[in-house]
Amino acid sequence: MVLGDGRLAVPVVVKAAEPGPVRAGYVAYGQLPLPIPGPVALGRPAAGFPWPWSVYRWIQGEPACLGQVADLAGFAADLAGFLAALYGIDASGGPPPGRHSAFRGGPLTTWDEQTRTAIDLLAQDIDARAAIGVWDRALASSWQQRPVWVHGDVAASNLLLSGGALHAVIDFGCAAAGDPACDLVMAWTFFPGQAAAVFRRRLPFGEATWARARGWALWKALVTLSGAQHGGDGGQAAARRFGWRYSPRQIIGRVITDHARPTGH
Repeated sequence: MVLGDGRLAVPVVVKAAEPGPVRAGYVAYGQLPLPIPGPVALGRPAAGFPWPWSVYRWIQGEPACLGQVADLAGFAADLAGFLAALYGIDASGGPPPGRHSAFRGGPLTTWDEQTRTAIDLLAQDIDARAAIGVWDRALASSWQQRPVWVHGDVAASNLLLSGGALHAVIDFGCAAAGDPACDLVMAWTFFPGQAAAVFRRRLPFGEATWARARGWALWKALVTLSGAQHGGDGGQAAARRFGWRYSPRQIIGRVITDHARPTGH
């Protein structure tokens, strides 16, 4: 919702939530290489509106989508630089992952049953054995370092362009302090090969973190594809809504292919 002369925005609140995005906005504002929505006001539940509410500065720009990005490798490098800066901000006192963050930044075990059920449902359409291998590898490790600020929903729909280049990052509604692996899924959902390689090289993570990131991408693609079984479009409408360059089925294939590559490639 845009207020007044268009310089303020109010997130539409549909249920009570922890103040993760609000705290992230106050802590990170002014410390990042790209603009983020600047918090202006925070309100408490009251009789007229029984949920927390907040007001942010509006940022002009067009969501990144297929065909609008002028230089995908440069875009990937800029996004990696933004995320590296975000992870460098002290997250002490930040909210741990939970319902407020849709469990982004938390362990993938939260989605274990749902993922295995989706693999079973799609066993005739995907390489189920390979998908299980990706998932088991993702579950084999956990984040062993201090929690970092996690955006929680890094997708082209939340990245704004100006002149074809990355201009701003919006929608910190799933922010939490935890494991950054969930923020890396654009390596499979949006970036083609060279840009994905740039994105990966610019971030200081080892193979275990990238294995968990593959797990996040696999989970989202699986539940999207299985949920669209009766819709007839293979999850294409959902993919467009998320800002994915690839269809859920293509993402599953890309994740499996990447998992099969020798470590370090």
